[in-house]
Amino acid sequence: MKQKTILVGIAGASASGKSLLAETLVEELQSEHLCVISEDSYYKDQGNLSMDERTRTNYDHPDSMDHDLMLEQMIQLKEGTSIEVPLYDYTVHNRRQDTRTIKPARVIIYEGILLFTRPEIREAFDLRFFMDTPLDICLIRRMKRDIISRGRDMDSVIKQYLETVRPMYMQFIEPARQHADLIIPHGGKNRIAIDLIKTKIRNLIK
Repeated sequence: MKQKTILVGIAGASASGKSLLAETLVEELQSEHLCVISEDSYYKDQGNLSMDERTRTNYDHPDSMDHDLMLEQMIQLKEGTSIEVPLYDYTVHNRRQDTRTIKPARVIIYEGILLFTRPEIREAFDLRFFMDTPLDICLIRRMKRDIISRGRDMDSVIKQYLETVRPMYMQFIEPARQHADLIIPHGGKNRIAIDLIKTKIRNLIK
């Protein structure tokens, strides 16, 4: 009998600890039956736009995501089919030419800011978690991340935060928290939440 693929969604504000939680689960569970996919991989291809036009894209709006492809691949994974996940290069605001092969696993964790905003996608998840981290903490983390890892300067990070990140959080991301099965405060280092989720995932894998 073929085992069912369990899809887990971790949503929340940018820099709220989603990736950290997902990576911690993978590291501590040490299971070949578990893998992680970032929603950022599904930013739309912008090869037809100039670099200046790409920098003006609102990356915190659902329209920036290729959620059709994402949903299609989620269904394929549940059906037992391998997928080719796009790879995104933040320094040029566009997809790379290569892809990442993901084979069906017992548990697949998705993490991203807009996972619960589209009904068809959030309903495809078997478990839904929302990171409830204060926005001032998220901003500080985002500044460190974008400046160090993504080649941004402080002024551009603050400008983007005020113009799109915070407004889109209020419009789309925060309202979607009502669809989560569990709200996780204190970010990706919440030990109690990590242990609870690990126990649930172990049971699902078994």
